Amino acid sequence: MTTYSGTKEFEGATFVKASLKGATLRSSDVSGVTMRSVDVGGLDIDSHDLFFGSLVVNGVDVVPFVDAELNRQFPGRELQKSQTPDGLREGWVAVQSAWQTTVAGTPPDLVDAHVQDEWSLAQTLRHLILATDAWLRGGILRMQQPFHEIGQIFTGADEMGFDMSIFRADPPDYQEILAVRAERQRLVTDFLAAATAELLAQEREDPWGGGDWRPSVGDCIRVILEEEWAHLRYIRRDLPLLPSATDPRSGHRLEDTPT
Repeated sequence: MTTYSGTKEFEGATFVKASLKGATLRSSDVSGVTMRSVDVGGLDIDSHDLFFGSLVVNGVDVVPFVDAELNRQFPGRELQKSQTPDGLREGWVAVQSAWQTTVAGTPPDLVDAHVQDEWSLAQTLRHLILATDAWLRGGILRMQQPFHEIGQIFTGADEMGFDMSIFRADPPDYQEILAVRAERQRLVTDFLAAATAELLAQEREDPWGGGDWRPSVGDCIRVILEEEWAHLRYIRRDLPLLPSATDPRSGHRLEDTPT
């Protein structure tokens, strides 16, 4: 199968009676694409940025429906946008409880398993350590070097000039990941316990730099919550596809879970 990487040759192109059946688009820009009289049976779209725009199907913007359905599937997810200290505290408790269920229900032999090119559970937890480091320790607390060495950095960070020497080359043991993750969770819990409306309104620098956005402390917390819910959804999407998987919501083995 041919792979097109880093190309712009299809921008503005028109495909007529063409077959893209079974094609995979990953980390690609399909904004503004128009599809007419197309067969979309089994079309699977996953976009973290979906809620910042629109997705029109048969004349209907389905983004609000997707958002509402995810809120139904993940109780407390709607609080990731909260503007109050109490709302953010409640949202943090909800997402941590959901993560606890998923982590506890995952068999040890699956914590490093992958579905296609997606991150494993272990890698996902390492990325959430990185997200907390960036937005709490870096963005809010303004630590000069906020990152733990086992954090999982995003693809392409080295091309952006990020200092990759911060991170350990060899994958850490899962128990170490759980220990660092628990410590970072406590940092967020303790910070939110004392957070006030005045503190949440204070301005900070974007910890990743490179833009004009100056987030508030509340914005930084909301990014952490968005990361937590988004990656929980990814893991709950992928784990059931693995052999001998458990239901990541209940902890029951999938073959024992009523349908």
